[in-house]
Order: sequence, then structure tokens, then C-alpha cells
Amino acid sequence: MWIKKDMDKLDNKLNKFFSSLQFLSPWLIRLGLGIAFSIHGLSKFPLPPEVLIEYFGFSPFLASFVALTELGAGLFLIIGGLIKGSIGNLMTRVSALAIAVVMINAFALAHRDWFITTKLFTSEQIFLFIIALYFLIKGNK
Repeated sequence: MWIKKDMDKLDNKLNKFFSSLQFLSPWLIRLGLGIAFSIHGLSKFPLPPEVLIEYFGFSPFLASFVALTELGAGLFLIIGGLIKGSIGNLMTRVSALAIAVVMINAFALAHRDWFITTKLFTSEQIFLFIIALYFLIKGNK
């Protein structure tokens, strides 16, 4: 009986403490995805990214577009969270959509053999995609 009371007290204290930090939760996810995607885009500089041209046979325009999309979507996802109202919400959702589209294409072109395997679920790519879907659905709300 006393253990349950102690556990309840500890649970209440933890709830009080962490409820004051709840505003940070979406920001941790937003910053993680935004920074990761920006780094993915920056890693393809200078433009046009030769690795995309050579590995996938992309045109210089398409390879540059992919790199700029990754960089821009990551940055605008973060910026969208700082802007209140419908503009910030729309910026978040458009950025998340761009990230989701890039990730779907990455799965289809670079990681076809990963579908529904342990390799897929132990890679960062699936989590980038899932977090993008989170912000696409949720927006800034």
C-alpha cells in the first residue's frame, strides 16, 4: 500500500515537472527533422551535386533541385514553427510534404530492397519520413 502511495507521489511530481516542458516536445522533433534535412541538402553542395548525377543519372537541374529542396524544406520547417497563424501552418505543411515526397523517392530509387525489412526500420530514413507525415498532418497545431 505504501509503495503505491510513493509511486503516486513520484508520478505526480514528474507530471508537474514535465507538463511545464510540454511546449518543447514538438520543437525537439521539428528541430531534429529540420536540421537533419538541411544537412542532407547541404551535403550535396556545391551544385549541381555530382553524386546524384552519377549514381541516379539525374540531370544537373534535377540534382540541384533535390539538394535545394532538402535544404529549403528543412529550414522552412523550422521557420514555419516560428511564424504564428495560417502562414506558419502552411509553411510547416508544405515543408513536411516536400520532405515526405523526397523520402518516398529515396525509398523508391535508392532503397527499393528495404521495404518492410529490418533494414528499413533500423535506418534514419523511415523516421525522417514518419516525422514529416506528423507535421504534414498536424501542421503547427
